[in-house]
Amino acid sequence: MLADDNELIRSGLRSLLQEHGGWLVCAEATDGRDALEKAIRFKPDVILVDAAMPHLSGFEVAGRIHEQLPDSEIVIVTEHDARTLAHIQPQPGVRGYAMKSRLSYDLLAAVEAASKHQPVSLPASA
Repeated sequence: MLADDNELIRSGLRSLLQEHGGWLVCAEATDGRDALEKAIRFKPDVILVDAAMPHLSGFEVAGRIHEQLPDSEIVIVTEHDARTLAHIQPQPGVRGYAMKSRLSYDLLAAVEAASKHQPVSLPASA
C-alpha cells in the first residue's frame, strides 16, 4: 500500500514497485486518515507511508496501524537524509526508512526486506 499526499510521488512509487513481478499495490492513500482507513480495510503486508502528510503524520499513522495490524510492515518514505534519520528514536511498527532522493536505488530492497520482516537498512553512502 502507498500513502503520500503528492500524486507524483505515489505514481513514481507505484511505477518502481510494478517492476517487481510478485508485488501488487492494493491501495493508495492521500493523507494520514485515508492511510489508516485503507490499511485497516486492505490489510497490506507492507505499507509505504510519507513522513509528512495532512491530518496524521506518517509516524502517527504508523503507530495506529501497528496497534491494529501488528503483522503489517511499515516503511517511512521521507525527504530527510541518513544523518537526520540516525537521530530518530525507533518508532512502533516502523521497519525502516526510504529516502525520497534515493528511491530509484533503494525502494525495491527496502520493500523486499520489510516483506521478509527484516530491518530496512539505510545505505552507508546516503
